Order: sequence, then C-alpha cells, then structure tokens
Amino acid sequence: QVQLVESGGGLVQPGGSLRLSCAASGSNPNIYLMAWYRQAPGKQRELVARIISGGSTNYADSVKDRFTISRARNTVNLQMNTLKPEDTAVYQCNLVTWNSEQYWGQGTQVTVSS
Repeated sequence: QVQLVESGGGLVQPGGSLRLSCAASGSNPNIYLMAWYRQAPGKQRELVARIISGGSTNYADSVKDRFTISRARNTVNLQMNTLKPEDTAVYQCNLVTWNSEQYWGQGTQVTVSS
C-alpha cells in the first residue's frame, strides 16, 4: 500500500505564494506519474499539474506560468505563485504506478483571500 501525505496549504492574500508538498510512503510505488488536482466548492475536480516519469510536465491553462510542479524521489511539490481568489480549492495529490494503481492524498485546503 502507498500513503500520500500532503502539506503546505493555508490562507494567503491575492498575489501571494504557497508551496504544496506530497510525500509518498509505504511499499515502493514504482511511480509512473504524480499530479495535483483541485476541487473548488460546487465545481468538478480538475487536474492542476502533473509530472510524468522522465520529467515531462503538463499544466492546466489557468495555472500556466504561475505554478510549477517538481518531483524528487517520492515527493512531489507544487510551487504556486501570483495566487488568485479563483485558485481557492482543496488540492489533492495523486500518484499512478506503472501497474495503473492509483492513490490519492487526503487533500489540503488553499484559500486565497484578502
């Protein structure tokens, strides 16, 4: 089993920055990709960014040039800059293995408000 533990959420003013981290622990997950999703109240969960084994990345159009995803071993980070109120959501870490197993973190709240 793989456990994902997220950290780094919180309250920030518009224009500010936050860094989310997600650490995978447990049995060796043989990672294919790690990603961050978010879900705002009343909206569907959406992919924010993902990083695939080998290092290629993808971003939602709404966060391009503001967010950066990176990975070091079994940890994935999401650097979020120039935050906007519409970035407010619960952010969840996602891990997919080469065997197509999928794991989710518990979620961390990000609130952008003055």
